[in-house]
Amino acid sequence: MVNEDLKQEEVADGAPSQEFSVHADPSGSAPPSVSIYPSASAHPSASIQPSASIQPSVSAYPSDLVQPSALSHPSGSGPEKTSVIKVSKRRWAVVLVFSCYSLCNAFQWIQYGSINNIFMHFYGVTAFTIDWLSMCYMLTYIPLLLPVAWLLEKFGLRTIALTGSFLNCLGAWVKLGSLEPHLFPVTVLGQVICSVAQVFILGMPSRIASVWFGANEVSTACSLAVFGNQLGIAIGFLVPPVLVPNIEDREKLAYHISIMFYIVGGVATLLFILVIIVFKEKPKYPPSRAQSLSYALASPDSSYLSSIIRLFKNLNFVLLVITYGLNAGAFYALSTLLNRMVILHYPGQEVNAGRIGLTIVLAGMLGAMISGVWLDRSKTYKETTLVVYIMTLVGMVVYTFTLDLGYLWVVFITAGTLGFFMTGYLPLGFEFAVELTYPESEGMSSGLLNVSAQVFGIIFTISQGQIIDNYGTMQGNIFLCVFLLLGVALTAFIRADLRRQKANKETPDAKPQEEEEEESNTSKAPPTTSEEHL
Repeated sequence: MVNEDLKQEEVADGAPSQEFSVHADPSGSAPPSVSIYPSASAHPSASIQPSASIQPSVSAYPSDLVQPSALSHPSGSGPEKTSVIKVSKRRWAVVLVFSCYSLCNAFQWIQYGSINNIFMHFYGVTAFTIDWLSMCYMLTYIPLLLPVAWLLEKFGLRTIALTGSFLNCLGAWVKLGSLEPHLFPVTVLGQVICSVAQVFILGMPSRIASVWFGANEVSTACSLAVFGNQLGIAIGFLVPPVLVPNIEDREKLAYHISIMFYIVGGVATLLFILVIIVFKEKPKYPPSRAQSLSYALASPDSSYLSSIIRLFKNLNFVLLVITYGLNAGAFYALSTLLNRMVILHYPGQEVNAGRIGLTIVLAGMLGAMISGVWLDRSKTYKETTLVVYIMTLVGMVVYTFTLDLGYLWVVFITAGTLGFFMTGYLPLGFEFAVELTYPESEGMSSGLLNVSAQVFGIIFTISQGQIIDNYGTMQGNIFLCVFLLLGVALTAFIRADLRRQKANKETPDAKPQEEEEEESNTSKAPPTTSEEHL
């Protein structure tokens, strides 16, 4: 809507403000018509009131149509708010704060695995036991996805963000009680709390992008949100080997570990405070036509179970769930076991093992950003996803056969190439899922992708770890190559049914404007959509 002064002028002039309504013939024999009554006033003494009536070309039974009340007053918002398309300046602060506490949580996931051999010595446990400190993140996610996704729909983004950042902070401080070799159960408790926090984090990137960003920014925004998680993994590979050296004296080792835990606890606390200050539920106005329509179609009485059933009836989405799980699961296994694989071929190179992991993730972050910008410009979701998947397979094959050559610089290059595509694929999967499942909840679609990733991550980590112990690193990596090849084949069968793009293209495009203090020069969301789409 226009600003309040302009509204008062229109009322004074007797010209109706722009609105839309859905009229249906009471007899039910005729299809409903959508009438639009825009008004324009050039001078107080003259007004223009064109009227247009659009009859849908395809009729439907009343039960198949959207209820008029849902279009007029979606989710408790007035028609004025849903008819305005405007992006908020706060959106960048929201995605930045989210990326930061996602970074902190991801760091805590990999901080044990990146110095696996040091924690084995300090706590006196096996390598497989330390691996479970990483795998508990994957295991916890699976049973908690549906409850957390329901909470996201019920209470919204702000509540989920506060809960996730608080649990992340709590878990970081609990770990400070585990600075004795016999207190390994305490560090397990702290890690489990952080893994629960992860459930409140992983499903949010695509939701934040859809709720806060315009149609031409969603893929870039989603990449930025995932960017924080990947950067946390990168720092988790780089910092622990520097802060915690490989020494025999356990008292000195406990001191170095405490420094790392104190730093993480302080950062997590600061980020929790920032979430309280910065994070808001949603902007005042929807940032895109698709989001405006999503508000219109939202119903407080909609069945949560029926949404899940509809998602699993979507064959394209089911294929994407499997292929995403294969790719992300391979990445989780590779990240968890990287220290063991590098130390096996290059003894005493804990710091370089961390740097190789850093290279993988930094290259993947670059790939994610490039992919996000490319998708916003080209909208070629299927083609981009398939090409990136194929290159991931090629990178994995090259990495497999160069790891044991004895040249660390070669490993850096091949691992970086692999990471560019493997890690860069992750935000692609989120955005492709939202396109295939619109207008279903972004939190649910991305949550199911993450469940698949956690399941395959656990399977691949345990299986590849056993293969490495019994047969060697090459056989373990070939094991991952086989499943990546399967993922490529299944990706080729996904049909590019881009539903969100269709919703945004229902009417001529108008670039959304940034929200100003005076909230002037707004752009209207065309109120009509095709009956077939609804």
